[in-house]
Amino acid sequence: MFYVSDIITTPPEEFFSPLEAKIFEAFSALGILFKRVESDPGITMEDCKAIGEGLGESIVKTVFLCNRQETAFYLYVTRDDKPFVTREFCSALGIPRVSFASPEKLEELTGVKVGATTILSCILPECGAVKLVMDREIADREYFACTDGRATCFVKIRTVDLLEKYIPHSGHSISII
Repeated sequence: MFYVSDIITTPPEEFFSPLEAKIFEAFSALGILFKRVESDPGITMEDCKAIGEGLGESIVKTVFLCNRQETAFYLYVTRDDKPFVTREFCSALGIPRVSFASPEKLEELTGVKVGATTILSCILPECGAVKLVMDREIADREYFACTDGRATCFVKIRTVDLLEKYIPHSGHSISII
């Protein structure tokens, strides 16, 4: 049986990474209310479905992409059940072909390992050059749910708080496609 805790409305008692600490510090400073759950590692889409049921919101899929030269990087947030189509993504942004970036670049620029990719990484200075991209369907949702940078903790916040408080606070902008 896949473990998902009851809903928690306080930050973790112990932070497992600098990113996690920065996320919850930003939530507090910006007055962003959140709900979170602890779980077994949420690696597969089936795991994320169970976690989403516990949070009352489906977990988004976030992919880390780059151009061939590895000089342009993108964090792309989409529905959990939507296949990634390179041609459509690149056409929407007017950019050349992209592919999945390496796990090493993911960790270097976003502070997370594969399986814990999150747009909340934009709070890190290392993530400064990464472009944020979100599907319109996600931007239009009332709530947004994703990892907090580790595959065993998932948070739910109001999407408007993400788009109008958290992302601007990080110094980023976001493209909605």
